[in-house]
Order: sequence, then C-alpha cells, then structure tokens
Amino acid sequence: MFGDIVPFLLNTLFTLYGAVLLLRLWLQFARMPAHNPISRTVFQVTDWIVIPLRRLLGGRGGVDWACLVAAWLTALVFLMAVMLVRGFNPLAIMPQGLWIALVMMLKWGINLMMWVTLLMVILSWVNPSAPAMPVLQGLTAPLLDPIRRVLPSMGGLDLSPLVLFLLTQVALMMLSRLGLPIFGL
Repeated sequence: MFGDIVPFLLNTLFTLYGAVLLLRLWLQFARMPAHNPISRTVFQVTDWIVIPLRRLLGGRGGVDWACLVAAWLTALVFLMAVMLVRGFNPLAIMPQGLWIALVMMLKWGINLMMWVTLLMVILSWVNPSAPAMPVLQGLTAPLLDPIRRVLPSMGGLDLSPLVLFLLTQVALMMLSRLGLPIFGL
C-alpha cells in the first residue's frame, strides 16, 4: 500500500508543478498580460527556479528556455524520486531517463492543453463573464481557431473543444508508447 501511495503523491505534486511551469511558458507565448491574477500567481510560484535558469540560459529565438528546462528538470527529478521510492537506482536508467523526462514533460503539456480547454468550456457555460475567461480564451484560441475553420458550422454549437480533446487523447496514446509504461508512469 505504501508503495502505491508515495508514487501517487509524487506524481500529483510534480505533475502539477510541471504543468504550472509549462503554463508560464504558454502565458508568455500567448502574450497574456502579467498583471492578471492567473499570470501573477503562476509567476510567483515559478520564479524561484525560472529566474536563476534564465540568467544561465537566456531567451533565444523568442522562447523562454528557462521554463522549458525547469519543466524538464522537474520531470527528471520526479522520475528519479519514483525510482528511489520503488527501490531502484535512478542513475542506472539515466540515459533513458533523460528521454523519458522529455516525454513526460510533453505529456504534461498535452494534459495542460486539455484541462485549460475543459475549464474554458465549463466556465463558458456557467459564468461566461468570469474574470478568468479572457485569459482562458486567449490561451485556447490558437488551438481551437484552426479546428473551427475546418469544422462546419453547427448552428451555434462549437465542437472544436471536442475535436481538440480527441486529438490530445491520440497524442497521449502515442506518447505512452515512447517508454513511459516501462516505468509504470
């Protein structure tokens, strides 16, 4: 029982933090204002790791490499922690561990896209004038607009989030084939 609880808690903790790091990158990519409550919270939670990494790496090509490296390091530390809890030597899987951490980071990013879209859809039904709605719409518009251009109009019914969910699930299935099942993650 203990062998299942600790990896679950580690998975929850590291997945949430890795998703917040990727959300920071997504907020910057979508040019969301830093003064909104969501951006401000994300920046406060992630500044401790991103700012020192930014000093080392800088930002080249318009990409905040510090956020990406921080998310990858989070995945790597998670992988090593799970291996330790399960009684394995984390250094023994290191060449594959670097790759698995990258795949795990991609999985976190795809899940983040799905959850942000789901939150936006639910909030659009429950409270479309919520303060978080402009941020959620700004984040999801680049993902949903290309799908909306391809889908025929359904008389006011927007099926683009459903198509995005299907695409994210297919992407997650493909990623799961790249090595994560080996370690039970």
